[in-house]
Amino acid sequence: MALKKKPVTGMKDILPAEMQIRDYVLNQIKDTYRSFGFSAIETPCVEHIENLTSKQGGDNEKLIFKILKRGEKLKLEEAREENDLTDSGLRYDLTLPLSRYYANNAANLPSPFKALQIGSVWRADRPQKGRFRQFVQCDIDILGDPTSLAEIELILATTTALSRICPDNRFTVRLNDREILKAMALFAGFAEDSLDQVFIILDKMDKIGAEGVEAELLEAGHGEEAVKKYLELLGGAGKDAQSVRTLEETLKGTLEPGRAEGLAHIMETVKEVSSADFGLEFDPTLVRGMSYYTGTIFEVSMEGFGGSVAGGGRYDKMIGKFTGMETPACGFSIGFERIVTILMDNGFTVPSAAGKKAYLFEKGMDSQRLAEVIKEAGKDRAAGLQVLVAQMNKNKKFQKEQLMKEGYTEFKEFYKNELKK
Repeated sequence: MALKKKPVTGMKDILPAEMQIRDYVLNQIKDTYRSFGFSAIETPCVEHIENLTSKQGGDNEKLIFKILKRGEKLKLEEAREENDLTDSGLRYDLTLPLSRYYANNAANLPSPFKALQIGSVWRADRPQKGRFRQFVQCDIDILGDPTSLAEIELILATTTALSRICPDNRFTVRLNDREILKAMALFAGFAEDSLDQVFIILDKMDKIGAEGVEAELLEAGHGEEAVKKYLELLGGAGKDAQSVRTLEETLKGTLEPGRAEGLAHIMETVKEVSSADFGLEFDPTLVRGMSYYTGTIFEVSMEGFGGSVAGGGRYDKMIGKFTGMETPACGFSIGFERIVTILMDNGFTVPSAAGKKAYLFEKGMDSQRLAEVIKEAGKDRAAGLQVLVAQMNKNKKFQKEQLMKEGYTEFKEFYKNELKK
C-alpha cells in the first residue's frame, strides 16, 4: 500500500512562514495573560471517555475522536456497542480537562486560581477555512471567584491581547447572561421544557435573521403569540448597560433580582478602565452552544471575519460534577486559528527586533575555511542577530527569494578562495 504525502483531512502541515506568525501570536497572548496574573498549566490531550460524554459539551460530544481500548481490554468479540470498545478520547476543548485538573489539584492551588492553558484540541468536524479537526485553543479561566471581578478581568485581558495582535482590526465584545436569555423566553410564553430547542434556533440569528428565526420557531410548533412577543422583546432591547437595567424592569418576576444589574456593572466597569479600543454591547440573542454555561456569556466578533474570534462565560456547576461541591468558574478562549487566518489574509509580517542574516557558502569549501564562516556567524549571533549558515544552491537567486519570504533581509556570500560581500 502506497504511503500518503498529504496530512489527514482536517489537519495540516505548517510551513515556516506561518509558524513564525503562530509563534508571534502565542508569545503575545502569553505575555499579556501573564501580566494579568494568570499561571500556565498543562493537561493531557487524552481524557476519560466518561468525562468527555458527560453531556456538558453540547454538540461537541458528537465530534469526539475516540480511542480504542488496548491489549487484553479490547474484546471485539464481546462488544455490543461502540462504548464497549473505547475508554478514552482526544479532548474537544480545554475547559473540561481544566475542571478535572482543578478537582484533582485544588488543595495545591491558590484561591481564586487564574489558569492559562494553551494546547491542541480535536473535533471530528467538517473542515472549512479557519476551522480544522486539530486546532489550538488559548484559554484563561478564573476558578473560585463568584464575583463579577472574574468577568471583568477576563474581558480586559482578552481584549488587551487582541488589540496587541490585531491593532488594525476593529472588534466588538458582545455580552449576555444565560439567566436573562432564559427569562426572556419564559416571559414571552415559551414552555420551560422547550427552551433548548428555542435557543438552538435563536443561535442562528446572525445567519438567517429575525425572519428566519420566526419561521423556524413557528415550523417547530411554537405558538404564534409567543414567537411574536419574543421577537419584539429581542428587537426592542438596547445594547448599552442602561438598556440591560431597563430589561430587568420588564422581566420583573421572571428574572432573578440583581442579575441584570450584575451584567450592567460588568459592562460599565470594563468601559471605564479598559486601555484597548473596542466595541462593547449587550446582545440578547447571544446563546453560546455549550450546555455548561450558567451565567454571563461573551463573544468577540472582528471586522473582516465571519463568526466569532473569541468566546466564553461562567460555568459554576462543572467542577462540582467532579467534586460534589459547586465551585465558581469563568473562562475566555481566543480562537487562535482564526486569528492566524486573519493575519495571514492581511499579509501580516512578524515584527522582528533582531535582524535575520543568511551566510551562504560555496560548495566544496574546505573545513578550515568553513570554520571561519561559522565563527563569523557566531559573532553575529552573540550580537543578537538571527543567522542562518547554509550551502549555496545552484539557483542562488531562487534560494534567496525563499529565504526572504522567511524574513531574511541580509545576505553574505562566502567562496572557497575569496570573500565577496
